[in-house]
Parts: sequence; C-alpha cells; structure tokens
Amino acid sequence: MGGTTSSSTEPCTAGKETPHAQTHRRHHSCPHRHSFARWAFLTAGLGSLIWFLVRVIPKPSRAAYPCQRAAAPFASAFVVWLLAILGARWAALQRREFARRHKRAGAWACSVMLVFCIALVLRSVPENPTYAGATPHAALGTAKGIHPGRVVWVHAPDATDWSGWNSAEPWWRSNHTDLAVVEAMVSRAIRDVAGQETDSAAWAALFADFNASHDRGRRGYRPGEKVAIKVNLTTANGGSDCNVATHEKTRNLNRIDNSPQMLLALLRQLVYVAGVPQTNISIGDPTALFAGFIYTPLHAEFPDVNYFEVMGGAGRTQVTWSQVPFYWSTTEANGKLRDYIPVPFAEADYLINFAILKGHSAGVTSCGKNLYGALKRCPDGRLYGQGTLNYYNMHLSLPNAEWSPGMGHYRAIVDLMGHANLGGKTLLCLIDGLFGGYYWDSHPYPWKMPPFGDGVNGDWPSSLFASQDPVAIDSVAYDFLLTEWPAVVNNGVGATNSLQGGAEDYLHEAALAEAPPSGAFYDPEKDGVRMRSLGIHEHWNNPRDKQYSRNLGQTNGIELLYARLNKTPPNLALRRTEQGVAISWPTSHTGYRLQSTASLAPSATWQDLPGQPATFQAHYFVTNEASSAARFFRLTK
Repeated sequence: MGGTTSSSTEPCTAGKETPHAQTHRRHHSCPHRHSFARWAFLTAGLGSLIWFLVRVIPKPSRAAYPCQRAAAPFASAFVVWLLAILGARWAALQRREFARRHKRAGAWACSVMLVFCIALVLRSVPENPTYAGATPHAALGTAKGIHPGRVVWVHAPDATDWSGWNSAEPWWRSNHTDLAVVEAMVSRAIRDVAGQETDSAAWAALFADFNASHDRGRRGYRPGEKVAIKVNLTTANGGSDCNVATHEKTRNLNRIDNSPQMLLALLRQLVYVAGVPQTNISIGDPTALFAGFIYTPLHAEFPDVNYFEVMGGAGRTQVTWSQVPFYWSTTEANGKLRDYIPVPFAEADYLINFAILKGHSAGVTSCGKNLYGALKRCPDGRLYGQGTLNYYNMHLSLPNAEWSPGMGHYRAIVDLMGHANLGGKTLLCLIDGLFGGYYWDSHPYPWKMPPFGDGVNGDWPSSLFASQDPVAIDSVAYDFLLTEWPAVVNNGVGATNSLQGGAEDYLHEAALAEAPPSGAFYDPEKDGVRMRSLGIHEHWNNPRDKQYSRNLGQTNGIELLYARLNKTPPNLALRRTEQGVAISWPTSHTGYRLQSTASLAPSATWQDLPGQPATFQAHYFVTNEASSAARFFRLTK
C-alpha cells in the first residue's frame, strides 16, 4: 500500500508530563491534527469529485486530460470511502439488531461486513506509480499500429567499434560499423513491428495496415506509388560542416548524422524485399546538404534513387516547394510567410521518418523533432542563400527557458506530426541509435546506463528503434535519454529545471491532439477538422526493467519489445544489383575466404575468388550476368 505512516512522538504542548499523561498522549495526541487531516481529505475528495463530474459529463473525452487523471483517484477514493463509511454504519446498526434477535450468528455476519468495509477503504488508497517523467501519469492518447503502441528496440553490441570523439577515423567509416550486423538489425526491427516471420511478409503487413487506416483498402504496395524518407542531416544544415562545392565534410567530422550503413540497409529492404523501384524512392533532408560520406555508398548501389537536399548539384536534387500549404495552429503565425510542403513529401504516398537518438536544448530530438527540418527553410526562418525571412519561428514553441517552458503550451511539432501530407503519411518511424548524440550538435559519448554500461563505464548504444506509432517511439526515446542524460532532458543544458518538464509537453499535446491540455485547435490543413490523437504516450516503470503498460498485462499503453542480436557465425548475403550480384558478410569475422563453384556435386572444385577491393564494407560485386551459368558461393576459413 502506498503512502507513509507517522508515529506521535512530539507533544502538543511543552512541559513536564507524568507517565500516565505520556501513555495517554501516545494514544490520543494532537486531536487538531487529526481534525485537519480529516477535513483536508473530505475537501480534496469532494472537490475532486465535483470537478471531475462537471468537466467530464459534458465532454467525456476530457477524462484523458492530465488534470482529470490526477483528480480521478481522489474522487474515486472519496466515493469508495463514503460508501464504506455508510456501509460500516449500516452494518453497526444491523449488528445490534441482529445481536438481539440472532445472538452469535447475527453478530458474526455483521462483523464480517465491518471487516469487508474496512478492507475496501484501505484498498481504495491509490498507490504511487513510478514513472521516468517528472510528473507521473497513466497512458495518454490512442495507440497506433498493427500491434497498437508497439515499439521495437534492437540492440546489437557488435554493430559498432569506435574509439570515440577524439578518433582520427570518423565514426561512419566501414571498419567502425558492421554493415552485415546493421542489416540484421533492420530486418529484425521490421519483422517485430509487423509481427511477421519474414521481411517480405512484414512489409506487406505494414503497407496493408497503412492503406487500411487511410481508407485505401487493406492492400499492399502498388507499382508507381512513391516512398519518401526524411533523414536528419543537421550537422550539414545549410552547409555548416560541408564544403558547398564538393559536398564533403570538412570539419566536426565526428558529429553524428544518420548512419550510412543504416540507410543502405533500409534502401536494400525497400528495393530488394518490398519491391519499390529506385525511381519511386526519395531520401534526404530539405534544410541540409547531402554529405558525401552518406551519398557515395548509397548512390553506388542505388543510382536511380532521388537524393534531395537544400542546394542540389553533384548528383543531388534541389528540393522545391509544392502547392500544398502548411498552416500553423497559433496566432503567432499570423502575418508570416506561408509555408508549403516540399515536393518529395507532397508527392509521396508513404513517409519513413528516420531520426537520430540525441538530446537538444528542447530536451530531446527524435522522430517528432526530425520533422522540424521538413519544410526546406530552417525552423528559425533562415533559407539557404537568402538569409532570415519572415516565416513563423518554430523555435518559439520549444520549451526552452526563454520561449515556452513547462507544460500545456502549443507545440509546432504537433502540427508537423499531424499534417496529412507530412507526418500523416508516416508508414514507419525509425530511430538510429548506433552512437547517439548528447546535444543538438550530435557530440557522441558512450552510454553508461544498462545494458550499455555499468553506470560508470559505458559503450555505444548500438541500437535501432522502430514503431508505427510516432508518439510511442518518441516516448521510449524520451525515457532512454532522460535516464542517460537527465541534465539535458530536464535543463536543455541550461539552468536547473529550466525546461520545467516541458521536454515531454509535445508528447502530451500529440497524444491528446483532439483535446490538448493547451487548448490549441490543431488544424495544419486549415480545413476546420480538429486533429485526432497521434498515438500513445506514457513512461516506463523504471530504468532497470523498462516495462510499459502492455508489458505489464494492461490492454492500453506502450509495448516495448527488446531483441538483442549477438555475434554468430558469418552468413553470406546475396542480392542482385545493377552491376551483378552483391555479396556481403560481417567484417567482424576475420580470416575467411570467399569461394565459388559451378556445381554442388561431391567432386565440385571450389576456387578462391580473386581479391577485389570492397566498395563498401564487406560488400563485394561479382560480375555474373543473369543469363550466365549458375554459381554457388561459400566462406571458408
């Protein structure tokens, strides 16, 4: 049972006491304190009941408001207490009557009734829940997905091996991230989100569920439909860390962006497994340059994919605006330049939101904040090559101390997450957590929280998160970041508690978008239709167990599925490409030779393939045309 108990050790009046007075005091001390507590309980309980009924009866959806969720336990406890007291009083009166009539039998029955009522009162005292958030609360919103509220966390310690920020070799190099392990991570994440045994079945299920929820019928991907991938290239924002002419990174080489290995694994899934033609895939960040260290390996295998960026050139496409308007649901945007959805997103039938796991001056950056870079111009109104223009400053709605800290405020992130031609097209949410960034500038540090470290020493998180629910996946990312870097999430690297809990405010607003605590009317299409709940939000029970409501047997809330991928004997992966057949295996397994033969007969002769330079970590091209004779391959040591 929650709560605390107290013993009477301080007298109500000072002075010397007799032993009898001391005994009497221990049993009957401070009657005015008991009177105050009784009246405080009655006032709080009755007030909570009246407040709950007045607010919820006219509009039942208000029951999901945080204030109503806070009042509900007091109101219900008061009602149960009142019924129990009345029941106990009735039982006491009946006991006397029964005692006269039925002696022992009546007394026994009424005593049982008294014990039951006392137990009912004790049981009604609410327990104190333990959540990661500054303000504990139950699940808010409506869970999304084939398995509602499911978030998959894939952890593969063998995926990364890097000495850190001061390394002369940048983090993205192929010898620091194992492509084959990353491919296994992406495969596992997609299968677990959909609850399927194979990658192809998982993609079919994801497309069918999305189309059914968008009134297109329960069907899979159709030829001609377009997929857009929004990545986070903040460190190349406006060319800050890149040479504009060459698109190569020239400084801050160890700041974290989306991993090229993660993006390559995703493109392989879409093209080779889901059957999406390269020409129907667009990938990029409208506010940034598409840096060479990511572009080169992707373009080498998928030359017909559209790689879009803010400037264009060197094989990249300069992003342009469509005619689809974007409206902010705040009067602060009145009189500002109109925003429009960029063409890749406006023309897309599906969107994959691929974010990075990192902190921010607003507390966290994950899938929701990733959309801050989805409008071509920067959040503060800057437009590459034109300076700062009179656009609405999205930063004003962040919970930074100088803007809008605390809870219950309008948040621009919610408009971005809910617009029908942006967040509303989200097929899948992914968060790249291979390294993780401490702040918006993506400085990576090894993580010390379990299972990555022991609290003192740490390792890279080497993780991938996936979900169909954009609110649920950000809620999980929030809990991880709060546990690892509470100073960032609570303070935004500023004064103590400067965010005043506001880092999770956008999650409250998004989960309760149809009736948000701020009172905002979220309608980014300006069609007069109020936005509905975008997903489910809650916090885990504790940082050790990392369990949410559905993990604990509840029918609502988040379900976190954890999968740890350990090192296994190497497997060959073969895929047909434009150049021939691509063969890959984990580079963490050294000393193996690639061999080939034309037959699997007992007398087959296996020959070592000539040493060929890897075009991209453990990625070999074997030039045998589709019309040529069959070949078989193996690794030998």
